[in-house]
Amino acid sequence: MTAPAQIAGRYRLERRLGAGGMSTVFQATDTVLERAVAVKLLAEHLADDEAFVARFRREALAAARLQHPNVVQVFDSGQDPESRRHYIVMEYVDGPSCADLLRERKQLEVEETAEVVRDACHGLDYAHRAGVVHRDVKPGNLLISSEMGVTKIADFGIALAAELTRITQVGSVLGTAAYLSPEQARGDEAGPASDIYSMGVCAYQFLTGRLPHEYGSLTELAVKQEQEPVTPIRELRPGVPSELDEAVRQCLERRPEARYGTALELAQAVEAGVRGQSTDVTRRLAAGEDATQALDTTAATRAIPARPVPPVRPRASAPTPAPARPSRREEQPPDHRAERNRRLGAFFGLLAILGAIVAVSLVLLASDETRVQPVDTSDIEQQIDGLREFIRENSR
Repeated sequence: MTAPAQIAGRYRLERRLGAGGMSTVFQATDTVLERAVAVKLLAEHLADDEAFVARFRREALAAARLQHPNVVQVFDSGQDPESRRHYIVMEYVDGPSCADLLRERKQLEVEETAEVVRDACHGLDYAHRAGVVHRDVKPGNLLISSEMGVTKIADFGIALAAELTRITQVGSVLGTAAYLSPEQARGDEAGPASDIYSMGVCAYQFLTGRLPHEYGSLTELAVKQEQEPVTPIRELRPGVPSELDEAVRQCLERRPEARYGTALELAQAVEAGVRGQSTDVTRRLAAGEDATQALDTTAATRAIPARPVPPVRPRASAPTPAPARPSRREEQPPDHRAERNRRLGAFFGLLAILGAIVAVSLVLLASDETRVQPVDTSDIEQQIDGLREFIRENSR
């Protein structure tokens, strides 16, 4: 059955732009707003598949929420009442796809690659934050506007909103196998990290003219992704900066957590790589730190030099040899020495007074026994005993 000439009484189909297993895309004219649009028609053999039609509608709604300069906008969707064909009306981008450029030139320039990846990553980052995963990032879905010179991501028609329940069966593969992440090839759910992997495959192909893994079947691709290392880009194209090579190959890590945490981080890494620089995220990932575990160091904290911290003497866990014992004079605190000096001064003063009293008493006793009462010897002995006690107390 041929395609209808007009859809929904409004969109006039003019020429076919491309076709896939699930849909065909036409350039058309919106006769109401008088502008060029792209119309995607669901394949006829899928029209009776209720599950697929339900997903087609849900994905159209998810894509319609996305309004970003680097995302092809969805304008309308529904079912044509005459042909019964399901359709999605999208923004028309007048320009080649990156697949067209690869067919013509085999490789893209280094600067050109960085610009395409940067733009596409900004669109992906926006979609991911909106809860939409593309699931089919490939050169054919990266369109370059001739008028604006920017790259736009097309065909969110097989994207799924992250919050929706997956309708596809486990193990089914959507999209072009060469750009599928290892987790998609295993039949696992795709997430933002899957789009980052696919973007890395695109960048690798733009720079080298070949895919990271050559394969003859999906099984062979899955085995190579798990076991075969990716050939460095510089071995195939020596003029590529090593920092850019590292940034792109970091996207191709087998484990999703070993890739960039966001598409924006990838965009920044590629832009730095073209200038021969590496971002902090790239260095941490290359060192083996997962994106979810790496701490984000801000420029402000990096600018503040760390103050040297004096070492703290640990407490000894076992007895250590005692140091040489200082003299009694050195080990006593200054206030103790001053107190002892005062006591000794008082002691010698008292001793001099007592000596003077004894001497005077003896002289008076010897010269005039009748005028002076005899000295009580017991009192003198008590004073001497008290003096001895004083000496003992102050000699401790």
